[in-house]
Amino acid sequence: TLLWADLRSLFVWVVLGVTLGYGLIGFADDYRKLVLRDPKGLSARQKLFWQLLIAIIAGVLLYRQTDAQQSTPLLIPYMKDISIPLGWLFVPFACLVIVGSSNAVNLTDGLDGLAIMPTVLVGGALGVFAWVAGNTIFSRYLGIPYIAGAGELFVFCAAMAGAGLGFLWFNTYPAQVFMGDVGALALGGALGVVAVITKNEILLALCGLIFVVEALSVMIQV
Repeated sequence: TLLWADLRSLFVWVVLGVTLGYGLIGFADDYRKLVLRDPKGLSARQKLFWQLLIAIIAGVLLYRQTDAQQSTPLLIPYMKDISIPLGWLFVPFACLVIVGSSNAVNLTDGLDGLAIMPTVLVGGALGVFAWVAGNTIFSRYLGIPYIAGAGELFVFCAAMAGAGLGFLWFNTYPAQVFMGDVGALALGGALGVVAVITKNEILLALCGLIFVVEALSVMIQV
């Protein structure tokens, strides 16, 4: 991403910041469990606090864009002329999507390879939508709101998909590497923030239906 994306784009830095921040949260949890031999790791409250803090910062940065009003409507898939204006509710809604996506991917990562392939597929789909949204011609032709600079996220999504396929190769039995919270939280957060930027929050839930089902399953069981 640093090599190929336009680093003047705020979107690129927001996505990278959320990915790195959530990865650090996961790293702290994994480090406690694996190195310090603390089976509890980070408490749920600690995780949620830091996740919300990073998501709030990302949401505020995106809302304070010059074209803030264009960034705030909630688009309904398949309904080109229907959108719900969010206004200042954009920030809490963005937090809900980013934190929810991160934890949903983390809950899905209960079996080797289960979380990474949906992540690769959803990331690839969001990358295509990001490229289309950042292109004036294609966005107008397809009836998708034009979001200046969103096309740069295609580079990030492609890198994430490629890294995911590389991970899968070494994660097959017998696994040489595991995802852990450091990977699951970071990838889930990345998918969430890309969906927020490209206005595909509802589409994220449809494409990543397995994440939603896993999260609901865990909630019901708990």
